[in-house]
Amino acid sequence: MSKTPKELGYFFPAEWHKHTATWLSWPHKEASWPGKIHTVYSPYAKFIKAVSEGELVCINVAGAEMEAFAKEQLTKEGVELSKIKFYYQPTNDAWCRDHGPAFLIRKNGVETPFGGLGAAADKVIVDWGYNAWGDKYPPYDLDDVIPTLIGEKYGMPVFHPGIVMEGGSVDFNGAGTILTTTACLLNKNRNPHLSQKQIEEYLINYYGAEQILWLGDGIVGDDTDGHIDDITRFVNKDTVVTVVEEDKSDDNYHLLQENLAELKKMRLLSGKQLNIIELPMPSPVIYEEQRLPASYANFYIANSCVAVPTFRCGNDQKALDILTQCFPDRKVIGIDSTDVIWGLGSWHCLSQQEPAV
Repeated sequence: MSKTPKELGYFFPAEWHKHTATWLSWPHKEASWPGKIHTVYSPYAKFIKAVSEGELVCINVAGAEMEAFAKEQLTKEGVELSKIKFYYQPTNDAWCRDHGPAFLIRKNGVETPFGGLGAAADKVIVDWGYNAWGDKYPPYDLDDVIPTLIGEKYGMPVFHPGIVMEGGSVDFNGAGTILTTTACLLNKNRNPHLSQKQIEEYLINYYGAEQILWLGDGIVGDDTDGHIDDITRFVNKDTVVTVVEEDKSDDNYHLLQENLAELKKMRLLSGKQLNIIELPMPSPVIYEEQRLPASYANFYIANSCVAVPTFRCGNDQKALDILTQCFPDRKVIGIDSTDVIWGLGSWHCLSQQEPAV
């Protein structure tokens, strides 16, 4: 297609926009949770239960054997299987935020340019390139084709920008603004041939946005080179929550203070300053002498709930209370992520929303 989604009137809505479904890829790669993959299924099923109370959950599995195992795990946690739909689409790994489809919808009043497809063209998919965070964890060929496979199943138009982009590296207010980080998107292991301005043009044209706001570094232990979904998230069109570290001796303290200072300088399209709500960091989560990227910012906004990773520490309740104030229309649920974070991601990293039209 010669025209971009933006030119055709499509945009990526905010995560709190009503969902048709949440997409997941069932965890199966033992190397992602070395020695501990068996410990992630219970909290993962609890997450699915919370999300499925308000929307359909679509899960990519390798085939019938993985589907049967998944159903067994979900049933243990009381998940209603009628709210789950399985797709036989094998993946290399579970991080659907980064390899899953980016669904865009049409702006109000814009006629679909794909008349022959009818209602299917009310929504389109952008299939960004995926290289497992700078070729860190090959192979990733199965993950890379997931968006196009879903588009084919749905009969939806699929756009291929031809550059590497991960869902966890961008956050949206649904009103034209994207938040991201230079540490990730300008990293030479993603798109070394592109300048910052060129990357902005891709983001604007293929997400249907108007402005890009850049933060700096991500948190310690983040193997994605600084995904935004571990540090700063929109909670409405002009408000963000951003994590801060209270302990000045902690390695995250200065970099999060720098991000906070940058947020204070930013202006939205209206010229308005961002409303900034500070979210604490959990106590350091260390396993096998490795600092893990534990953060309360890696929450997922579903139709009926906000699923927040918790880490068995004193700041868990404080973070849940702050996020409860941010989402008065949803139930804020803490789900233990202490074992899940050994995979270097949590609920937001594992999920991708499909917006309703």
